[in-house]
Amino acid sequence: MNCKFFISSMIAFVSVAHFSQAMINLGTVGETYPVLESDVIAELRQEAAKREARDKLPNAVQMQSYQPANLHVLPRATANRSFLVDMNYTLDQDLLDAEGKALYPKGFTFNPLDYLSFSGGLVVVDGADPLQIDWFKKTPYADNHRARLLLSNGSAFELIRQLKRPVFYLTSDIAERLQLTAVPSIVVQKENKMLVKEIVIPRDKLGGPNGNE
Repeated sequence: MNCKFFISSMIAFVSVAHFSQAMINLGTVGETYPVLESDVIAELRQEAAKREARDKLPNAVQMQSYQPANLHVLPRATANRSFLVDMNYTLDQDLLDAEGKALYPKGFTFNPLDYLSFSGGLVVVDGADPLQIDWFKKTPYADNHRARLLLSNGSAFELIRQLKRPVFYLTSDIAERLQLTAVPSIVVQKENKMLVKEIVIPRDKLGGPNGNE
């Protein structure tokens, strides 16, 4: 059974890749003129072209402050707790094949974790909280690039540079599907469910990956 479309939607994280796509090669903008023909009209055209090119390029401030519109901001965890999330999914419409025939009817329920494994897990932090970033650096997940780091706030652009690893944003659809309510959180697969651990980080001292010293 092909359930990849569900997993893909769950981990379709919004990253600062939007900006890399925006950084296109503009090439030569406008007309070029020999030095001997640099009359007033030509100079005005060249200046207008340069200004237009500058306006098209995302500046550093925009890149550093970029956040998706559906960013899901979460508060700091105030208690350590763990819970399981049932990943059963019910089709809200018929799933059709290439010929338009129904492979699976509306109302069909399945669990994608019965067919695919979710290795590495997720770590969700507030990227604007230095304590949570320091905590993440001390966890085993910091060196595990199979683990996906999601931000409920802060700048993915800055943390990609700082941590030298992919960083994504936590969007509302992912947060709601995984029932996330606080950060930092660790999400790992446990059989055919997802185990969510919300962890308290004391403000006066940093703990290990379980929130303890």
